[in-house]
Amino acid sequence: MRECRLLMGMPITVEILDPDVTPAVLDEVFDYFRVIDEIFSTYKETSEISRINRGEIGPAGYSEAMRTIFELSEQTKRQTHGYFDIERDGRLDPSGIVKGWAVQQATQRLKVAGGRDFYIDAGGDIQVNGTKEGRLWRVGIRNPFERREIVKVLAISDRGVATSGTAVRGQHIYNPFQPERALLDVVSLTVIGPDVYEADRFATAAFAMERAGITFIEALPGFEGYMIDADAHATYTSGFERYVLPA
Repeated sequence: MRECRLLMGMPITVEILDPDVTPAVLDEVFDYFRVIDEIFSTYKETSEISRINRGEIGPAGYSEAMRTIFELSEQTKRQTHGYFDIERDGRLDPSGIVKGWAVQQATQRLKVAGGRDFYIDAGGDIQVNGTKEGRLWRVGIRNPFERREIVKVLAISDRGVATSGTAVRGQHIYNPFQPERALLDVVSLTVIGPDVYEADRFATAAFAMERAGITFIEALPGFEGYMIDADAHATYTSGFERYVLPA
């Protein structure tokens, strides 16, 4: 059972191989993403985050989901030495953490419903569980200079993969210590983590660190990374190759 829907401003694909998981569960997962979009979309005037930024909702009125994301954002800011920061020019934008967190929450819902072998891809942030017909799931890393080309194919299970970069959305990530300077040295940084939430938040922060980001990922236990710089040179962490299928 596989379906793709356009939600949260991106294609979200869910593939479930467990025969006992019904299509109704798939609908529930997509409904969950729709709710998350209504809370966190900075493009919707009616979303909770937009109302917070306009001063219409104070801390006492935050939803449980918003409180959770704000707490996780502060935690991530501390863990990344300030390179992950959801506040810019007085406005809050938690997009760099919400997507991975939402996919991870959807993963838990699938597990509760009996899912063991499944895949969720939300705009390139990917969570895989179990196997696909007895084999590890395959996840491709795209060439940021030629999006139709796959530069590496990963074979993984029960892991998350997230890529931060400028190839699709342009300059949407910033260095909080130099917020007006464009990030030009690195074009793509892919992180493999214990789950997609962890991979997503650290990929965002590491990209903001530019060339130092891959060193940051190297030092994180349980994480691997693959960076492509503006000269089209790749740098990767010491354990990355164990996930790569031979060419």
